[in-house]
Amino acid sequence: MADPAQAKVLSGFFKTGKGQYGEGDVFLGIKVPVQRAAIKRHYDLALSDLQELLDDKVHEHRLSALFILVKKFEAAVKVKDKKSQEAIYRFYLKNVGNINNWDLVDLSSPNIVGKYLLDKDRSSLHKMAKSAVLWERRIAVLATFTFIRDGDFDDILKMAAALLEDEHDLMHKAVGWMLREVGKRDVGALRKFLDEHAPKMPRTMLRYAIEKLSEKDRRHYMNLKF
Repeated sequence: MADPAQAKVLSGFFKTGKGQYGEGDVFLGIKVPVQRAAIKRHYDLALSDLQELLDDKVHEHRLSALFILVKKFEAAVKVKDKKSQEAIYRFYLKNVGNINNWDLVDLSSPNIVGKYLLDKDRSSLHKMAKSAVLWERRIAVLATFTFIRDGDFDDILKMAAALLEDEHDLMHKAVGWMLREVGKRDVGALRKFLDEHAPKMPRTMLRYAIEKLSEKDRRHYMNLKF
């Protein structure tokens, strides 16, 4: 299924060059819909098998393992198997070192970390948001997407305030994206955050956060920044 031409495109898109955030990541060139179709026969793979895939240098192998892990978690939620949910959650956290590009994070963290912590203490998530490791911070932020969908904005608003000085563009985008999702559900909550923090927000974070506001509001908050 590998496509060398597509692999070259993806390698550039996911910044795999020397010194870039995805340095050393290897692509086969298989698009996500094709991967999803290919793994449907393998949802019953054991965690030990998924570990082999997650340890692999090939990006698509790790992503396919995460897709299967998400399906396993969804199945455990459906039958209210809390023991399996916890096992999958802990397995995921054990492998954060292998979840090392933004698509791997974004397509798995809300559906595993977020869903598991939906009704639990989230202090560990805030600790992860302070990690020196970029991908751990992004996992923490993206996990809040599940809470946001549930109408709970407290965690992302606290994280966003704590991450205003984060230096990485991928975190600016992630935090801004989650703030935008808050605004879709409660524009007042977003405006309150922006009124206090817009002048200190990185430009990309602010632009992402205000994207769905009116032109007048966007101009207002950009003027606060500049």
